[in-house]
Amino acid sequence: MLMPLPATLHRLLAEYERLLAEETATSTTSASQRLQDVTYTLCVSTGTREISDALDTARAYLAKATATPLGDRHVITSPPKQTATAATSSRAAGNLPRGQVQLASTTARADER
Repeated sequence: MLMPLPATLHRLLAEYERLLAEETATSTTSASQRLQDVTYTLCVSTGTREISDALDTARAYLAKATATPLGDRHVITSPPKQTATAATSSRAAGNLPRGQVQLASTTARADER
């Protein structure tokens, strides 16, 4: 099952807890509607049908996730391992891992002049 980024789950959990406290204190319809929306999003994000299961799943996932803060974002710090030989041959063949961009070598451009 696909899971959202740890930062996303963390934000959803914090918002859920804030809205739950706000709804309990004020009982406004806007807080109640937003709480229903966040509850639904947490359930969909964790693949569960009940909010108690969604909260347990999200908290367990966050406890296992390795993320470090980078400004207002979190970055997963444990990427899949790739051997040096496989990485070199992938780059040479032009098959870069998803999300990486191949840059032109500045030395090659200087030689062409």
